[in-house]
Amino acid sequence: MTAVDDTATEHPDRALPFHMTGNYAPVLDEVEAVDLPVEGALPPELCGRYVRNGANPKHGPTAHWFAGDGMLHGIRLRDGRAEWYRNRWVRTRALEGAPRLDPTTGTMDLTVGLANTHVVRHAGRILALEEGSFPNEVTGELDTLGPYDFGGLLRTPCTAHPHVCAETGEMHFFGYQLIAPPFVTYHVADADGNLVHSQPIDVPGPTMVHDFAISRNYAIFLDMPVVFDLDAALRGDMPFGWDEGYGARVGLLHRERARHGEQPRWFDVDPCYVFHVVNAWDEPGVHGDVVHLDAGRHESMWRGGTDRFEPSYLHRWRFDLGAGVVHEAQLDDVDHAFPRIDDRRTGLRNRFAWAVAPRDPSARGADAASVLVKYDLATGARTHHDAGPSAAVGEPVFVPAADASGEDEGWLLTYVHDDATGRSSFVVLDARDLAAAPVATVALPQRVPRGFHGSWFAD
Repeated sequence: MTAVDDTATEHPDRALPFHMTGNYAPVLDEVEAVDLPVEGALPPELCGRYVRNGANPKHGPTAHWFAGDGMLHGIRLRDGRAEWYRNRWVRTRALEGAPRLDPTTGTMDLTVGLANTHVVRHAGRILALEEGSFPNEVTGELDTLGPYDFGGLLRTPCTAHPHVCAETGEMHFFGYQLIAPPFVTYHVADADGNLVHSQPIDVPGPTMVHDFAISRNYAIFLDMPVVFDLDAALRGDMPFGWDEGYGARVGLLHRERARHGEQPRWFDVDPCYVFHVVNAWDEPGVHGDVVHLDAGRHESMWRGGTDRFEPSYLHRWRFDLGAGVVHEAQLDDVDHAFPRIDDRRTGLRNRFAWAVAPRDPSARGADAASVLVKYDLATGARTHHDAGPSAAVGEPVFVPAADASGEDEGWLLTYVHDDATGRSSFVVLDARDLAAAPVATVALPQRVPRGFHGSWFAD
């Protein structure tokens, strides 16, 4: 059964926000299809599941794109076949109507969340994530098992952007809270999934920390001027806004010394906001470590309204811990979103990154067509994959080829929607030759709305 595409027919008496129209609009049915048609040839080494998360409100319009119920869209590949596609709401307690604020204690109930932003796997558990609650564990068939709190050891929300160290297999993550300090807490789960470290991070207020980074030696925190607005929350509006007086800084916390309670060393930076980091790495300097952080830098975020998204430009900060100085440089002039790398380089120096960019840089509308872009950070070159004049591509997820040694030797996986045809597809691209035609395209049985982040779970 195909889901309804035009939610405006359900609410003819009100103007809908952008995230409830076009291909941002939710799909209303959970469907399943098997033995999907493949154009081209799926690489036989791709045996596993690609799953992407996104906001898909079930009970009518929401105040903001970020406020919809989580829905997973998954495709199962095996032996060159697309065995199945299915989409499932994450059956959270919020979807069932439970309130976030516990009326008996007056505190936030961390088992209640939307689980709408990312989906990752660590130590065998698949976790659907948002940044205001515990993770929700799901199965490989996209069924919901329920909130997961690391055996009762996690007592804060969990970010939607954990990072797994390429060398140790540890999952580094954090949680931020809004009512009382500690506003940010840093966590480490070992390679077996045990929560082995939790530590408050000193920040001056309830800042919205969407992402952070790790290098070989440091956890890197972004303390930036998008902060919680209690009055807006009480009105039912988007509860975050730009605070001109908050300032912006980046904190470098030595990963080993953190186990003994050391706090980050903070560097003031020009006011800005970062939704997504690309990667971080460190190298020895003359008098101490030098740490590099690549990220998408917004000059501001939600200044003057919560539907205002300033462009995100690839940016590098270079922190010289010996000299105590930071240098900032813009690396590219293309507005981008959803940057990803070869996860085997997390915390180590990477050469390549992939992201989503506007097809027409002058088109700033919510429904603008988009392309994939590949950055060569060693040469400054970039290449594109254009899926067509009316196509929108999703976040690219890199999967190494079998026995791959090259950092870009492998495949990019993504969902593509063509507004002209109303059709969605799953696409496999050659990560090394991004401009080439897709290696394989799988037609999907229903529309896949624009969403957020996903992962490949290899068998």
